[in-house]
Amino acid sequence: MKNIRNFCIIAHIDHGKSTLADRLLELTQTLSARDMENQVLDDMDLEREKGITIKSHAIQMEYTYQGEKYKLNLIDTPGHVDFSYEVSRSIASCEGALLVVDATQGVQAQTISNLYMAIDHGLEIIPVINKIDMDSAQVEVVTDEVCDLLGCSPEDVYKISARTGEGVPPILDAIVEKIPAPQGDPSAPLQALIFDSVFNPFRGVIAYFKVSNGSVAKGDKVKFFATGMEYDVEEVGCLKMKLVPTGRVEAGDVGYIITGIKSAVEVKVGDTITQVANPCSEAIAGFEEVKPMVFAGMYPVQADKFEELRAVLEKFKLNDASFFYEPESSLALGSGFRCGFLGLLHLEIVQERLFREFDMDVITTVPNVSYNVYTTQGEVITVHNPSGMPAPTLIDHIEEPYIRAQIISKTEFFGPIMKLCLDRRGTLISQHYITADRIELNYDLPLSEIVFDFYDKLKTISKGYASFDYHITDYRPARLVRLDILLNGEPADALSTLIHEDNAYAFGRKMCEKLKELIPRQQFDIPIQAAIGAKIIARETVKQVRKDVTAKCYGGDVTRKRKLLEKQKEGKKRMRQIGTVQVPQSAFMAVLKLDS
Repeated sequence: MKNIRNFCIIAHIDHGKSTLADRLLELTQTLSARDMENQVLDDMDLEREKGITIKSHAIQMEYTYQGEKYKLNLIDTPGHVDFSYEVSRSIASCEGALLVVDATQGVQAQTISNLYMAIDHGLEIIPVINKIDMDSAQVEVVTDEVCDLLGCSPEDVYKISARTGEGVPPILDAIVEKIPAPQGDPSAPLQALIFDSVFNPFRGVIAYFKVSNGSVAKGDKVKFFATGMEYDVEEVGCLKMKLVPTGRVEAGDVGYIITGIKSAVEVKVGDTITQVANPCSEAIAGFEEVKPMVFAGMYPVQADKFEELRAVLEKFKLNDASFFYEPESSLALGSGFRCGFLGLLHLEIVQERLFREFDMDVITTVPNVSYNVYTTQGEVITVHNPSGMPAPTLIDHIEEPYIRAQIISKTEFFGPIMKLCLDRRGTLISQHYITADRIELNYDLPLSEIVFDFYDKLKTISKGYASFDYHITDYRPARLVRLDILLNGEPADALSTLIHEDNAYAFGRKMCEKLKELIPRQQFDIPIQAAIGAKIIARETVKQVRKDVTAKCYGGDVTRKRKLLEKQKEGKKRMRQIGTVQVPQSAFMAVLKLDS
């Protein structure tokens, strides 16, 4: 055990975590030059296209230090705020962390939030400044920032360029010297924590785990604490670029286990594995239950694919433990699921992954957050979507979730950022200058105001320099109304939203204008209306496609033309009474991009 080191790489988005992981894999010769490519651990097409890490990736390296062989288990983590749950799980299964800071950008919000998470778990932190080869690198300034943050001396900070490989070799020595070996008793009963899992159509569920005490070998009979189910171990091994069977995984090590589980529901991330013959007395304290921030309905495009969608979501949840779903039904869309996400990027990624990995096309409704509704009878109802709102006469008051947002930016963007936060009903809590030209702002904001496009707007006004991190604080009373969209007089419940009274009129106007562009013209006029209760606050009309019924009249009395037009008008009226309006998927997604 003394020759094992478990560590992860944490940083803000786009500070070079995956590139540093590439260099470490090259130096330890874990991969041959032929297999090497940029960001080799990002194995999803989506990750490569977007240039971000979505999943944590674990890999084992071997390194010889002063004549002794060491096993280094590396976990590369995502940097985006929407995937912070992945980071928390990686931190829980490590003893140390490389904190990477970009020399051109300095310490940012996500750097600080990930660092605090690592310190709470008692991890040994090794500070690394990356991108020192860039022309705009401010190595001295950023070194001072890191030293202030960690309370270390400038000599402790490693200065590297992950792209060129400059300064990377000493980091491997530092990992062996500074990060402690895992604690645990190899002779105690087996106690192992599941930190991730994937579904393989041929092998069933493959769980990734870290052994705290004892050991597990092929042929053992094991039990999962949360479900109480027992299984025979078909294969165990270590995680290289591919799964490598070793026949046994000892205390302190990280590996994978295959037990032939076919049902995705039987494996839970954060569960403890123990042996049936000699069980441990208690489960390892797992991860805190994740709280979804954004809710949206997901419905199959064909109504008869509901069961197929359920099976797909079960398998997907294995690989993304922060995703949450429960069945619900909608008048317009039939049976589907109410899904919880950590943010809008998470929602977009989930939708894309369902399509790519499972060939499942879904309709997603307008995202919203959950509210506490206090009724006049003294009950408290949690409302996730507008259709669950009680009648206005029964509502005493509504409370909405608030977040504490931490924004770090250059001082030149101070004004526009403050305006953006004020427009979103934000309250300034504190501000302080980190350096002469960098400022940290703390705001209290309603979660519903940042769900849509706050992050994109913040990036735009700060030319990409501002960074943003948040956590939920409490619920506060709010003046909210339910805004319905009526198509041809029928409410489209998938487009309903709960919105603040002051923003309802402008939002209703924009919605109607956007839908007018997107809904295809039909044989009859389609009125699009925005309504609060029985009061219509905005209206647009999609004009009908008309056939020229008077073309066959040439000459003659004008009454002949009138007669034909009146006849057409009657037909259109009848058509409008029985006609249905098809709403394309682009209309549901357009609500997210109203300002663009």
